Amino acid sequence: MSNDTENVVIIGTGCSGLTAAIYTARANLNPLVLEGNLPGGQLTQTSEVENFPGFPDGIDGFMLMDNLRKQATRFGTRFEQSQIESVDFSQSAYTLKTSSREYKARSVIIATGASPRLLGVPGEKEMFGGKGVTTCATCDGAFYRNMDVVVVGGGDTACEEALFLTRFCRKITLIHRRDALRASKIMADRTLAHEKIEVLWDTVVEAIVADDTGNVSSVRLKNRVSLEQSELPCKGVFIAIGHLPNTGPFANAIKVDENGYFVPETGSQVKTNIPGVYVSGDCADHVYRQAITAAGMGCQAAIEAERYLAESD
Repeated sequence: MSNDTENVVIIGTGCSGLTAAIYTARANLNPLVLEGNLPGGQLTQTSEVENFPGFPDGIDGFMLMDNLRKQATRFGTRFEQSQIESVDFSQSAYTLKTSSREYKARSVIIATGASPRLLGVPGEKEMFGGKGVTTCATCDGAFYRNMDVVVVGGGDTACEEALFLTRFCRKITLIHRRDALRASKIMADRTLAHEKIEVLWDTVVEAIVADDTGNVSSVRLKNRVSLEQSELPCKGVFIAIGHLPNTGPFANAIKVDENGYFVPETGSQVKTNIPGVYVSGDCADHVYRQAITAAGMGCQAAIEAERYLAESD
C-alpha cells in the first residue's frame, strides 16, 4: 500500500473518538483524527459534567474534552480539520473524501455522534448549555433540585426524561403538541400517573424567556386548538424530541436503521458489515447516549482495529 495510507483514521472528536485515539496511539498505530464542525462534540457545550467517573467535584465539559485531547496528543495522535462528505469502502485501502482532498486508510473508526433535535424557537440557542436549556436529564437533572422545569416531547424519551426528573424537581410540566402521548403504553401510564408531572396537551413552545442574568425564567406557549397563548414560569427546559445521528456520508456503505443509526454486526457493539471499519458512540447508540458509554465503545473500536491490523499484517 502507498506510504500515504494511514493505519487508522478516526472521524470525530467526542468522548468516543478521543478514547479510540488514546488506545490506538498507545498501540503505536499513529492514528489520524479528523475533526468536524464541533471539535470535542456535544460535551463542549455542557457547563458541568458530574457523572463522569474520576471527577468527584464535577468537571467543565469543555475542560474534560480538552483533557482527553491532550492525552491523545501525548501518545502521538495527529489532528486535522476535515469534514468527510463521502466514502468508498470497496477497496482494501478505504477512501474518505472531503470537498478538497482524499484520505486513504487501512482501518476506520467512525465516531461522528448525533445532534439533538431542537425546537428552533427564540431564546433556545442563547440559553443552551448551562443556562437552562438542555437535551439530557441524566446529565443535568441534578442541577434543578426543588425547581419547576418543563420537558418538551411526547415519546418514550420525553417520558423517561420527565420520570427521571421527578427525583430532583418540584414539578415537571410535559409539553406535547398532540392530544395523546406517542410513548409506549407502560411509559405513558407511568408518566400520567406521577403526581409531580402535569401534561399540557396540544401545546407548543413559541419562545424561551431569559431573566436578567441570561438564564431561563419561563416559556411562552400556544395551544394549537384554542390558539390561546400563555407564559409558564420555569427554571429548566428539557428538549426531548429526538436526535439526528451524524451518519449521512456513510449510510450508503454501512448499514443503518430506520432512524439513521449505524447497525453493528450481531454480537458486537462496534463492528460493521465492512471489515476494518468500526462505529462507536452516539452515531450507533440511541439507547444510553452517555459520555462514559461512548468512551467505552471507543475503547472497543480501537482494540478491534488493532486486532484487525495485526491479522492483516
